[in-house]
Parts: sequence; structure tokens; C-alpha cells
Amino acid sequence: MATADSTTKQSSTSNKVSFNAGRVAAFKCPEGKKEAFLWDTKQPGLGLRAFASGKKTYIYQVWVNGRTQRAVIGAEEAFDIEQARAEAKKLDVLASQNISPAKVKRQKAAAELAEEKEIKRGSVTLGAVWAEYVEANKADWGEKHYKDHLKSVQQAGLPWARGKGLLTKQGCLFPLVNVKLGDLTADLIKRWLDKENKTRPGVAAQTYRLLFACLSWCNEQPEYAGLIDVVALKSKAVKKTVTKLKARDDVLQREQLPALFAELRKITNPIISAYVQTLLLTGARRNELTGLQWSDVDFKWQSMAIRDKATSKGSVAGVRVIPLTPYVASLLNQLPRRNQWVFSSPSGKDGKLTDPRKSYDPAIMAAGIEGLTLHGLRRSFATLSEWVEVPTGVVAQIMGHKPSATAEKHYKQRPLDLLRLWHERIETWFLEQAGLSVPVNAETRLAVVKGA
Repeated sequence: MATADSTTKQSSTSNKVSFNAGRVAAFKCPEGKKEAFLWDTKQPGLGLRAFASGKKTYIYQVWVNGRTQRAVIGAEEAFDIEQARAEAKKLDVLASQNISPAKVKRQKAAAELAEEKEIKRGSVTLGAVWAEYVEANKADWGEKHYKDHLKSVQQAGLPWARGKGLLTKQGCLFPLVNVKLGDLTADLIKRWLDKENKTRPGVAAQTYRLLFACLSWCNEQPEYAGLIDVVALKSKAVKKTVTKLKARDDVLQREQLPALFAELRKITNPIISAYVQTLLLTGARRNELTGLQWSDVDFKWQSMAIRDKATSKGSVAGVRVIPLTPYVASLLNQLPRRNQWVFSSPSGKDGKLTDPRKSYDPAIMAAGIEGLTLHGLRRSFATLSEWVEVPTGVVAQIMGHKPSATAEKHYKQRPLDLLRLWHERIETWFLEQAGLSVPVNAETRLAVVKGA
């Protein structure tokens, strides 16, 4: 049977009084002691515990199942005496049924914590979850993919890093960042898509895919599980609203090469001129080249180490080594070595080239080639290489693509010297079509072939 227990360890000071405001306020832990107890004679089991720090709490102590059980009622300043007695009486009733008051307090605390978590879950916004999602996954993403996530939720009117006096445009997903996760509905997403489709349908389609990747991640997190139904959010009406993205077909024709090279070589900024020509002649991704460092370029052994998005695993960047062909070597050899970046920029945030389009776009317009994007140069490398009848796997290895098993039967990782044989043939063909002579070595400058 349970009985109220006002005994304490001998090391503690103990006495019994009828609690009143004066006695409770005056009670303190004696000097030299860690704690002291004052027990109420009116409500058995109710005690006041004073610590050497000056803190005081109401407690309830009882003998249950052959052992002393103690539960904290709460801080002294949070309860008046009658409230403390009432709480002690509730615990006394439970103790009479051999129910541990400490266990009851733990259960109550757990229930309150669960309720607090549920309230927090219900109030979390898409913007808050988006930030967590990006932070948790950015190590597995390429630089462009990471920046796409940041750009999609950016606020309008902030200073733009790429130019003085320029301001940011509102991110496509920004209208939804303050929406509670639990308030997301298929109808809300459809209305968001309808609005964004009026001005930027392609961006909206891409952002839609980023959004649902984030929502799927949320469902896998214990703290957010069950808040949203991804299947219900991706209703037929929503999917029908998403603009179907067409594959770009901006690829150079062979007869366009003379005009293109002529205009690219006229670009007054030598960094940008070399950059766009190198894009075309290596088939590299634009961010792979902007991240190229001088330590990645070996002029002696004629090779370049490209940090490869396609072979990256987790936070470890993959690397593919490709030939440093004579013409590309001649371009790079003439560039200033301002810092570690091959394609450097004094005005760039990290000291490297960020956006070459201000010089590139006028050049392709002057060449009469409308709509050729920077990624179109990469596509053109793959397509025009077919004129040299180069094996598909060679082009794939240079570009950082996994070759098709159907096209090659068996995938082979070719050595650098064999890649160089084919890559130099490709470069020579490009230069001949453009009317340029092939440099003997990296030091040689080029000249226009007479009569070309």
C-alpha cells in the first residue's frame, strides 16, 4: 500500500510545517548544503525543495511498492500553495492505486512534448523545409543544381552579385515559401503554376520538379512524415498544367563554323573568347570549365583534369582526364594567371568567370546564328564529331557521358593517348572547316588559311 513519505536522506535538512506564503518565501538552503527540504503538514507528501543556487521547487514524495518515489510538481514561483497542494493531492490519489507519481509526470511531459512537436509540425512552412532540404542534400549536387534551388526561392529587389545596381528577380517558388506545409493543396499548386506559366513556363516546369523532389524528401523525414500526401498533390489537373519541356535542338551546322569562329575570336575579352571556343572543342559542360584550375592543366603531358558532374559520388567530385589539344592549349597559354582559375574574372565573386553571355550573345548574333546557347556548343561537339567517324564511346568519354551499350556493345575506358588521337582529329576537322590552320604546339598562334 502507498503512504505519503516525508523522510529524506540524512545528509539533507528536513522539517515539517503548515505551508504559508511567509514560510515558503523564507525557506532557504542552509550554507554548506546542496539542498534542503520543507514538508507540508496539511497535505502529506507535499514538499518544498531548496537548492544552494536559490532555486526552489515543489515536489511530491510517496512510498510505493516498497520504495520511495518522488515527482517534481514545478517551480515554486509557478504555483501558489493551494495549487501545489491540489497537484500533490492528484498524485496522492494515483499513489493510493500503486501508480508511481514519477511515471505519471514522465508520461505527462512526454505527452506535452509530443503535442509541442505536433504544433511545430503543423506550423512549419515550405520555405523552412526548403532550407533544410537544400542544406541536407547540397553535398550531393552540382554547383548549378544547388544554385537553382537558391534562385527559386530568392526574394525580389535584393542586390545582384553579378552587377552593380542590379536587383534580383523574384524566384519562381517564392510565392509559396510562407505557406504551411500542411496547407499545401493540389489546387494551390495548380494556381501557382497557372500564374508562373504566363511569364516563364520553362522555369515553372523545372521548379515544379524541384518542389516535388523536396516534398518527397519531407515524407522520408520522421519529423515531417504524414504532413503531406505527395500523390494527392500531384493530381491529374496539376500534371496537366505543367508545361512540357521540349529538348533543345540548337546545334551548329558545318557551314556555320567559319562565321562562328571569326566572331568568337573577335571578342575583346580574351578570357571569354577562349572559354567559349574551349566549350565547343571539348564538349565540356559550362560549369566544368568555369571550375577549371591551372593545377588541372598539364601543358607538358597535354592533358586536362575536368571535375565531372556525371561521375561524382556524394560530396566527392569525380574527375575525368581528357586530352589538351593543340588549339585549346594555344588558347589557354595566352590567358593571364591572375589566380587559381583558368577562366578568371577580376569582378567575379570567387575570382572566376560567372556569365560570359554579355560577350557571347552579340558574337553569335553577328555570326548570324540565332539561338545558339552555351550548352548548344556542347551538343554541337557531339553532333559534328560524327563527320570524323569517331567511335561513339570516344566522344562520350571526352564529354563525360556514359556511352550507350547498344551503340558500343561493350563499354571501354580508353587510355589518354588513344583519346588524344581521336580528339586531335576532331579539333583539326573543326579548324579546317573554320578556315584556321592547326597549331604545331601550344606556343603557336593561329593564322587564317588563305583561300579558305
